[in-house]
This record gives sequence, C-alpha cells and structure tokens, in this order.
Amino acid sequence: MIVQISKWGNSLSIRIPAAVIEALELEEGDDIEVVVANESTFGIRKKPSSQTLLKRLHKFRGRLPDDFIFDRESANLR
Repeated sequence: MIVQISKWGNSLSIRIPAAVIEALELEEGDDIEVVVANESTFGIRKKPSSQTLLKRLHKFRGRLPDDFIFDRESANLR
C-alpha cells in the first residue's frame, strides 16, 4: 500500500489507511509506536493500554520455574 507524505503545520505526516486502522483496532487518541526497521522500512504498532499491560502482568504473577529457589544472600549482593 502506498501513502503520500503531506505537510501538517511545521511537520510532515502520513494518513494511515483504513485497512491498517482496522487491523490494529485503532481509535482516535490511541498511542502508536513507530518502529524503524532500516533506512527504507518502518512499521507501526498500537501501544498497549494500561489495562492490557496490567492483565499481562497478572497472567505472569506467581509463575516461576519449578526448580526456582530464592536465595536471600545472592539477592542482597545485587
């Protein structure tokens, strides 16, 4: 898909095509991250909301490897 660069105030901008908006489920006010892959390629991704990050954290919570042993002495050395 090809998009055109436009002037917006003192900046340059692009319009995000509807297909990308739908695929990323973007809404007005959402934050996105622009990821530069190399000098001619970039991508965008929707920044996860605080609620999404919190849900991910809750899924991780309490899951440690079966062979994990907490050693207070080595923890205090840090």
